[in-house]
Amino acid sequence: MLLTYDAIDASGKKATDSIEACGTKEAVDQLRRKGLFVTRIGASTSPSKTPAKSASASRDLGRLPLKQVVQITRQVAMLLRSGSALVPAFSALQRQLTNPKQAALIGKIVMDLEDGATLTDALRKHPQSFDAVYCAIIAAGETSGTLTEMFERLSTIVGKRRAMQKKLIGAMAYPALLIVMCLKIFLVLLFFVVPRFNTMFEQLGVQTPATTQVLLTTGAVLSHYWPLVVLAVAAIVGGIVWLVRSESGRQLISNVQTSIPLVGRLRVRLIQAQIFRTLGMLMESRVNVLEALELVRRSTQNAKFQKLFNSLEESVTAGGRLSSAFNESGLIEPYICQAIHTGEDSGNLGGAMTFVADVLDETNEELITVVVKLLEPLILIVMGLFVGGIAASLFIPLFDLTSAMK
Repeated sequence: MLLTYDAIDASGKKATDSIEACGTKEAVDQLRRKGLFVTRIGASTSPSKTPAKSASASRDLGRLPLKQVVQITRQVAMLLRSGSALVPAFSALQRQLTNPKQAALIGKIVMDLEDGATLTDALRKHPQSFDAVYCAIIAAGETSGTLTEMFERLSTIVGKRRAMQKKLIGAMAYPALLIVMCLKIFLVLLFFVVPRFNTMFEQLGVQTPATTQVLLTTGAVLSHYWPLVVLAVAAIVGGIVWLVRSESGRQLISNVQTSIPLVGRLRVRLIQAQIFRTLGMLMESRVNVLEALELVRRSTQNAKFQKLFNSLEESVTAGGRLSSAFNESGLIEPYICQAIHTGEDSGNLGGAMTFVADVLDETNEELITVVVKLLEPLILIVMGLFVGGIAASLFIPLFDLTSAMK
């Protein structure tokens, strides 16, 4: 049968071609003997089945939230360990899902498996739910015959990612509530309180200072042109949604996040933990270093880390050490570089990176607590300054008027 593939050679260059083989495993073996690492392989499709249609169909099925991916990965690992085959395992998962789109997505995977596709190919049709790294680990498991072990390792990775996500959401819930309260108080003052004072000042003929006049003018404009304010808020919300969903927007957000004091440090360390955990798992799965770097590169769009991956690939291609490239980047702390150096010397680089990821997870939890403790009083101070400034601007003219009447 004719199979098409995407692969990476020893120098890190991408190659796309086709190969004749009896099956996927034989084709992968042939390509590996040629020094190629396969990132995608499947039966040659007819021109009518265009990638655009495939991508459109995948979008129509929606995406699985991270919580659901964690549950599916753990349940598949459990079912495979108990001796179940892939099709019955995914069919059982499909019956458990109550969301129609999510059930349809798993059903599409079942159909592909029944048609003879590999699990890797079936999952790659849904990149919004199963990213490139997830699929690469599954591909390594299928190629080496250790799919059950790969699912167990994946359940650990996505489980830790989910736990960190919950930690962040829980930590930011109270600061977010404070910000909403601050905005609510500010808008109530501008829309309802300030206009009443404006009317009173006009009736009394009070001369207001510049700060008070600015506040009164702002309140009057907002009261008269509130539809435009609503449109502006909607435009801002739409812009934020676009930034979050678009690739260029996510890259911009990622770059800006790492430039914010303290918050940027936390963001950098979270990216590091994700990178090292995934790299460690890929290397423990006997994936080539260059191949692993190319796959993990897709897990972040941050410009600083993209530059780091370029340096890492150049170092490995030239026969250098990963630890040296990490150290020269300035992004990775010295003790982490030393741990990776020790892993290179001992021949246990994957284990060293997994150990580093565990350490980073622990320190990141402590850093999240520190950041939140600093944010809460900062938000309260800003809220106090806003409310206090508005109150002072409104009452100072009244105090002046009272003094003048004595």
